[in-house]
Parts: sequence; structure tokens; C-alpha cells
Amino acid sequence: MSAMQRWLAGLSGRRVGTDAAGNIYFESSRTFLNYGRKRRWVVYAGAAEASVVPPEWHAWLHHTTDAPLDTKRLPWMKPHQQNMTGTPQAYHPSGSDYAGGKRAPTAGDYEAWTPGS
Repeated sequence: MSAMQRWLAGLSGRRVGTDAAGNIYFESSRTFLNYGRKRRWVVYAGAAEASVVPPEWHAWLHHTTDAPLDTKRLPWMKPHQQNMTGTPQAYHPSGSDYAGGKRAPTAGDYEAWTPGS
């Protein structure tokens, strides 16, 4: 976001907190009549990609919880990885056309029937 948008976000709402990625979370200072509650939004630290919002802040943004959840990281939790779908770094399994279209034969392989054979 531009510096102007960051400045306006600070004027129209109160800063609630930040996450490990540097995203800043805001809540409006007033309740919107047609919305029925205060609006919540995020100002992304880098490119605006929704997948960088951690689960504890996602729940807060969508009014599932009144406060962000505990941010304690457990040993089995992996750090965020950017979604690479649609980029040259996307995952392509070995049988994929993008990976050469060749795969190892399996027990389920068969010979297709052709009429007259």
C-alpha cells in the first residue's frame, strides 16, 4: 500500500496490532450502520496477499473472535510459505505435462483397447 493509504488507515481507525510478517491490523473507531459492527482490515507489509495473514489474525479479521488468538508458535507449526500457484516455481508432479509428461509405470497401467484388435 502507498504511504497515503497507511496514513489514512491510521486516521480512520485504531491500530490493534501487528503480526510476525509485519502486517498491521486496524479496527474502525465507529460502528457502521449498514455493517452492524466495527470494520476490521489489514495493511500488508509487502505485496497484498491474503495467505500471509496468520490464522489468529484471520479469525479476528472475520469477526470470529473479539480479540486476536494466542500467537504462541508450537514446534510443529511451519513458517509461512508464499503461494506459488501460477508461477514458474509452482509444484508440478513427475507425470505433469509441465514437468515433461513422463512418469514411472505403475501396476494400474494398461493398454487401451482399439477397435478391430
